[in-house]
Amino acid sequence: MEFDFSEDQKLLKEQVARFLREKSPLTVTRRVLESAETHAAEVWSGLADLGALGVAVPEAYGGMGLGALELCVIAEEVGRSCAPVPFQSSVCLATDALVQFGSEAQKARWLPELIAGKIIGTVAVAEAGKSSPSQLATTFAADKLTGTKLPVIDGEAAGLAIVLAGGAGGATMALVELGDSGVTRRRVETLDPTRKQAEIVFKGAAAEPLGERGGGARQLQTLHERAAVLGAFEQIGGAEASLYMARDFALERYAFGRQIGSYQAIKHKLADAYIKIELARSNAYYGAMMLSSGGADLPLAAAAARVAATDAYEYASKENIQTHGGIGFTWAADPHMHYRRSRLLALSLGGATLWRNRLVTALEKRNAV
Repeated sequence: MEFDFSEDQKLLKEQVARFLREKSPLTVTRRVLESAETHAAEVWSGLADLGALGVAVPEAYGGMGLGALELCVIAEEVGRSCAPVPFQSSVCLATDALVQFGSEAQKARWLPELIAGKIIGTVAVAEAGKSSPSQLATTFAADKLTGTKLPVIDGEAAGLAIVLAGGAGGATMALVELGDSGVTRRRVETLDPTRKQAEIVFKGAAAEPLGERGGGARQLQTLHERAAVLGAFEQIGGAEASLYMARDFALERYAFGRQIGSYQAIKHKLADAYIKIELARSNAYYGAMMLSSGGADLPLAAAAARVAATDAYEYASKENIQTHGGIGFTWAADPHMHYRRSRLLALSLGGATLWRNRLVTALEKRNAV
């Protein structure tokens, strides 16, 4: 079975890559890392001008009406540049949730603003370590939302949140404006300050259901499977950037009169990272094929892509620090920025254990057929 992106999709990838090389080098990531900025606003607005925030949104709502494959190639370049923008939260989660489950009125109201970059969206699930729909303390009743979500990635920058909350009929996804008087939030310090997180408290905040009341658990699983494939491409982009950063340093750095890249120990580190990245890429490509075709294997493909890409990014970013030696552990050097992002993305849709369990479950179901 063969799969590849079309020439048009590759051209889109090159266009986004060129923009991010020029407008979002690691100096911009560092600027957001060291400041109170929630994200690089100029990069976000530039991606909106390119149409990158709405490639998979129907034209009726101002989008380009393309599809998930276009989002995949964009996600890879966002990951490669370690761009300090809420791409996963706003595009791969909130926007996609509206496209998949929103009413016509909700789509018409929010999608044009999201894809224009005028408002940032996020999805709030976790409650201080708990993220299972059966453990929710946050409630949604009489179109009012009450409870606390912690942490919410990009929660400080977001103006719109899709909140998973419990209710009489089961978990429901609720759409809420974060400027509402019943909403308060505070910044939460985390490993990756380039994607500012927040604790959000709802005290009778006005909200409306997104999709079927009581269908939140099923919707969340679908949304996370789709986002896992897109996230795998973002992780692969970051892993590849980490590998190339380590390779370039190994070719420039000399020890005992030789390039450190000539030593077997360094060669093996880089080779292992390359193998993990290519394994992740093959799984991500299968995930992209299932995502674009609506294939029944999406749960299996998404879990495999997620597990492999998480492993590849963590390994490559960690070995990038090791390859740089003592300087790699310093604040002034760049390797830690990709390591921070790798850890954030590893937890953004649920941890490694969750996705390994999903992979095993999907394989058992396939083998039982």
